[in-house]
Amino acid sequence: MSIVGIIANPLSGKDIRRLVSKSRLIPNQEKINIITRILSGLESTGVKDVLFMPDRSNISKTAARNHNGNINSHFLEMPIFDNQIDTTTAVSKMIEQNVKAIIVLGGDGTSRAAVKAIDSTPIMPISTGTNNVFPYLIEGTLAGIATGCVATDYPLSINFAPQHKILEVDLNSTKKDIALVDIAISNQTFVGARAIWDINSVSELFLTFANPASIGLSSIGGMIHPILRTESQGMRIELESKNPNLVVNAPVTPGEIFNVGISTHEIMIPDKKYIVGSKSCTIALDGERTIPVNKVDQIAISLRLNGPNVINPFKTLQEYSKSGHFSDQLSL
Repeated sequence: MSIVGIIANPLSGKDIRRLVSKSRLIPNQEKINIITRILSGLESTGVKDVLFMPDRSNISKTAARNHNGNINSHFLEMPIFDNQIDTTTAVSKMIEQNVKAIIVLGGDGTSRAAVKAIDSTPIMPISTGTNNVFPYLIEGTLAGIATGCVATDYPLSINFAPQHKILEVDLNSTKKDIALVDIAISNQTFVGARAIWDINSVSELFLTFANPASIGLSSIGGMIHPILRTESQGMRIELESKNPNLVVNAPVTPGEIFNVGISTHEIMIPDKKYIVGSKSCTIALDGERTIPVNKVDQIAISLRLNGPNVINPFKTLQEYSKSGHFSDQLSL
């Protein structure tokens, strides 16, 4: 039996960037609509059961109730704290119940929380936040069909969920945390509202991939030298506003294109430790300030190739279509 897990972050798409940029607001009703469409897609591939993370906004319960189909909806029994711990806990419990794939609705931060507990189970990240690079911007029905194909054909379908890169943060020689897309060294010494929205506060940037067709910090690297999700390399960038050697125009936030001064940039190779100069700062993981650092602390950033197995919905749909999976030969 193929069970698919679904995690919907009720807080994604509502951070401070709605106030300081032209970022869109994703209301809970839209998330309900997306999940309802996902369920239709899953059911069309033969998935019979889904396992939801509960939430206080009842997004998942409302979507399950609104779905006019025969799929069976189950809900995890777990405490809810309305923070990233919920997502990480839900992934652990879903793996214990042998789900074949996990759909995650949210932003880069939600996906990062999910990956902290993931094993080789494929995940399908769907963008419902801001400045998202890691999750796919895809219609819910199509995401459900792609995930259903992978879940009902697992493990043969693992080729459609290639392993993603991650960045590791070592603080004083101890692994502290991970990022999926970018790590920024912020000159701001307090975590505060978390979200990075002022590029002038960033002194250094590390990227798993650099996409010029993205919004956010990854676009800075993408405008210098594109790096694909599938390439075994990353990028390190040192920013300099006063006397830069290079200036790039990058869409760091929706509707806002910044002139970003660059001092140096280099290709990151896997497993090498890149040392950050000692100073008081905060480390932002996937666009959110997370780790405060003192002058005496030693920071090292590494690129790893052993990240999560991420479903590529576009490749999945194309290849399953080529194989005739979606069509039935009628006898005349």
